[in-house]
This record gives sequence, structure tokens and C-alpha cells, in this order.
Amino acid sequence: MTKAADKKLIVGLDIGTSKVCALVGEVLPDGNVNVIGVGSSPSRGMDKGGVNDLESVVKSVQRAVDQAELMADCQISSVYLSLSGKHIRCQTEKGMVPISDKEVSQDDVDNVIHTAKSVKISDEHRTLHVIPQEFAIDYQEGIKNPVGLSGVRMEASVHLITCHNDMARNIVKAVERCGLKVDHLIFSGLAASHAVLTADERELGVCVVDIGGGTMDLAVWSGGALRHAEVIPYAGNVVTSDIAYAFGTPPGDAEEIKVKYGCALSELVSKDAKVDVPSVGGRPSRSLQSQTLAEVIEPRYSELLGLVNHKLVEIQEQLRDAGVKHHLAAGIVLTGGAAQIEGLIECAERVFRNQVRIGQPLELSGLTDYVQAPHFATAVGLLHYGKDSQAFDDSELEPKRSVSGIFTKISGWLRKEF
Repeated sequence: MTKAADKKLIVGLDIGTSKVCALVGEVLPDGNVNVIGVGSSPSRGMDKGGVNDLESVVKSVQRAVDQAELMADCQISSVYLSLSGKHIRCQTEKGMVPISDKEVSQDDVDNVIHTAKSVKISDEHRTLHVIPQEFAIDYQEGIKNPVGLSGVRMEASVHLITCHNDMARNIVKAVERCGLKVDHLIFSGLAASHAVLTADERELGVCVVDIGGGTMDLAVWSGGALRHAEVIPYAGNVVTSDIAYAFGTPPGDAEEIKVKYGCALSELVSKDAKVDVPSVGGRPSRSLQSQTLAEVIEPRYSELLGLVNHKLVEIQEQLRDAGVKHHLAAGIVLTGGAAQIEGLIECAERVFRNQVRIGQPLELSGLTDYVQAPHFATAVGLLHYGKDSQAFDDSELEPKRSVSGIFTKISGWLRKEF
């Protein structure tokens, strides 16, 4: 991946609807990730997580990768790639095996996970992730790590995340056209979760909502395990579109106005505040009240968050029916590019009637001034994912379990999935 062969480098590539982010991270001896290269470019040819213009995507990716290579002074050859889109599906399955030698070995764990994931999925889909939730040995339930425990038979509950074959193939093709190899495909919501959540939040119950330009990725956690993953194909671009239509301004300028001057709660905006709105066709720009802008933005953000809340109520009912801890005691964590708007926490707390925070990437060093922002959450999560995968490839490097909890333990078992 790099000319400096003695360094352990990982590259995360997040191809979103609005922006392409490439991060180069170096795994330090203490297991932390040091970001040494950042590249980003406007995304062209993507819509709601899918490729609709291959050549445009290739050019966008190449620009971001070139920037990251220049900053990190390395040659990128392979990447960990995020994937989103409404084709993402999830299901929870169970498997059971006899314990071979009265004491659970790693082979027993591998076997029970293999049994659980062997369920038939649609021919058009492929398995993206197999994530163990918990194990049971005989009459003891809720076991996180069964290795070394005694018993007769073991049951595993695993969460499967699948994606559409062709959707995955298209985005991989775009990356390969840039001369890069894809090490792993990772669901964006899972990557963002591991960048912004703490172990306590995953244990208590939390929902991460990664609000991008074209999609909102949901990941619901409780009891330290992922319980549900889903993608809603509406996000920040609908707000930008509303601004463009309401004020007759070009979409590019509407996006800039949204980010710089927008507010998701009109009552927080000063009545005297003004904003310059560019016009189309060479007409002079106009001055509008910021409150008028907020009155366009607020209902759309309320609607987007309302879609998430409606979905969350359904998910919690399903978890309750399955006998799984379903309360989101740690609240909602909003991240992604469209989560960077003033007043969003207050707007979201009204919708969810729960505590809300904006999620920024954790456990980082290096170029933190660049990447300590919600829109880099998925790319940072890809670095954590890559670090944990490499830890299991290299027998000399002891995996650091504190960063990602059960996610870290299982990534080694799942290598054959990809």
C-alpha cells in the first residue's frame, strides 16, 4: 500500500452522494490510529448510495485518493470501502452445535456461527457482515465470549447484513477503475457506529443515524451488540433542493447557504439576521431574513427525523417481541455531513423525545483538525475496521479490544465472509 513498507497503513474510502472522502491511517504500536493523509472531493455520479454514472464516480474517487496520497506521501493500492443504499437488508438468525470437548474452543465458536449464517438469502443478495450478538451454553444465556466455558451444547444469535450483488459490484468496479483493490466492503452505518459510539452507549442502547446527502443509515445497538441496520433513501439533499426551489438559487449555492447560515429550529434565529442569496441567470443576489431560511429548513429536517423515529418505533417493537432489550437509554447519536447544522439537537429532541448528541469521531490522533467532524465519521470507522481486521491477520499484534467491543473480537472470525 505504501513505499514505506515498515509502516502499517490502512485506507478508508467513503463514496457518498455528496462527497468522496479518503483517509490514510497508520496503526501505532499501542493500537491507536494516526491519520496521516486526508483527501476529499465533491461526489459526482452517485445517487442514494448507488452508481448512476460510472465515469463520474471514477473521477471523483481519483481526485480524493490523489489528495490523500500527496498528503500522506504514499502509494495507495487497496482500500476499505463503505456501502449504503436502500438495498441493504438485515436479519437475526440462530445456530446450535454440540460442544466438542466439554469446553468451548474457537473451532466450536466458528462452527456455531457458520451454522447460524447458513440460512438461505435471496439469490440477488450477498452477505456483507455476520455479527455475533450473544451466545448461550446449555441454560446460561447472554454470554459475550464463550471460549473456555464448559457445557454440552452452544447456541449463537447472529445478525446478518446483506447487500444487492449488482449494487456492490458497481461501486467496487468504480474503485477498481482507479487501479485500487477493495480489501472489504463495509456497511456505512456500521462504520460510522464504530467511529462515534462509546462501549457504554452500545451497552445501554443507542441508535446511530448517519445523515448523508442521499441516504440516512440507521444502526440500533443494545446489550453491546448490533440489533438492526437499515437505510432510508432520503437525506440532506432534499433540504438543499427545498432551499434552491424556495429562493430560486443554484443548488451549489443552496448547499453552501444551508451549511453556513442554516438552522433546523427557526425560533433560535435572530429576527435581524440576514443572508445573501445568489440568483440564477446572472441576476443580482438578494438579501433575505435568516428566519425565512430556517422556516424552509425546519419542516424538512423534522420530516426526515420523523421518518427515522417511525422506523425506530417499529424496530423497538420487533426487539421487544423477540425478548431483546429494546430501550434506547443512551438516546440518539446523529452524525454525517447533514448533521452539521445549527439547531439540529433541539429539533431532534422534540421529534425523538430522547436525548440527542452530534457524533464526532473518537479514538484518533494525527490530523484531527481535519477529521474530527461528523462528515468524516464513516471514513474514520473504516480505519478502525481495517485496524481490527489487520490485528487478526498479524499474529504478533494483539488486538485492542477496548475500541470496538464485540466487533473487534469477531472481525477475525469473519475474514472468510468477504
